[in-house]
Amino acid sequence: MEDLDPALLELARSARTVTVLTGAGMSAESGVPTFRDPGTGLWARWSPEQLATPGAWEADPELVWSWYLWRARQLRGLRPNAGHLALARWADRARVQVVTQNVDDLHERAGSEVLAHLHGSLFAFRCSACGTPFPDQLVPGLGLDLPADPEEPARERPPACPACGGPVRPSVVWFGELLPEGAMERGAEAVADADLVLVVGTSGLVQPAASLPLIAAGRGVPVVEVNPEDTALTPHADWAVRARSAEALPRLLPGARPAGADS
Repeated sequence: MEDLDPALLELARSARTVTVLTGAGMSAESGVPTFRDPGTGLWARWSPEQLATPGAWEADPELVWSWYLWRARQLRGLRPNAGHLALARWADRARVQVVTQNVDDLHERAGSEVLAHLHGSLFAFRCSACGTPFPDQLVPGLGLDLPADPEEPARERPPACPACGGPVRPSVVWFGELLPEGAMERGAEAVADADLVLVVGTSGLVQPAASLPLIAAGRGVPVVEVNPEDTALTPHADWAVRARSAEALPRLLPGARPAGADS
C-alpha cells in the first residue's frame, strides 16, 4: 500500500474517540468465508439465502440449526488477524467503539469490546418461540478447542428451551428480520459522537448499516474508508485507504512505525 497521508496519521494520533464500522472484509482476512461463498461437502447444494430466513427455519429447523452450527465450528478454528489486534491495541490510547456487521467473535477474541453486533452473533442463542436467551456453553461442540468440521457434519436437532421447550436458534438476523433491539441506535450515537470514523471492509450497500458513515459525514466527523476497492461509500469518505484491514490498521495505529522504518 502507498504511504498514508500525514494529515490522516495525525488525526488518528489525536482522536480521543474512534468509532470503527466493520464488515465482511475485516473477517475474510482471518479466513472467514464471506456469506455468499459456496459451501463445501454437505452444504455445497445449499445457498445461504435458502437457509437464512424465518421460512427456512419453520420448514426445517434441524437443517438450519445444523448449518449454523457447522459455520460456528468453522469460525472457532480461526484466529483474529492483524487488523483485529490493532484495534484492540488502539483502545489502550483512545476510546474505540466497534460496531460490526459480522456475526463472528473475532473482535472480542482479539481483545476489543463490541458496542453492537448489527446482524447478531453466531455465538449467542435464544428460543425461537419465547425469545429466552440460551447459554452458549450448553450447546454441544462450541468449545474453543473444537476443530473445524467443514466437510460432512451430521444433522443435529436444536436444543430445547428450558423455559418453554421451543427449539433454540442462533441469534443472527435473517432476511426479513429486524436488527437486534438498540443496536442501530448505539451505532448512530457512536458515529455522531466520534472524532474519527473508520469504515473497514464493507461494501457500503447493506442497509441500514450503510447509513451510519453518512450520519458521521453529515455532522462533519472525518470518515476514513479502508477497503482494497472503491465502494458506494467512497464519494462520501474524507480518506480512502486502498488496502486490506490487516495491512492498513496496524499502520494507522497511533505510535506505529512508518513503513520502511528500521526495526
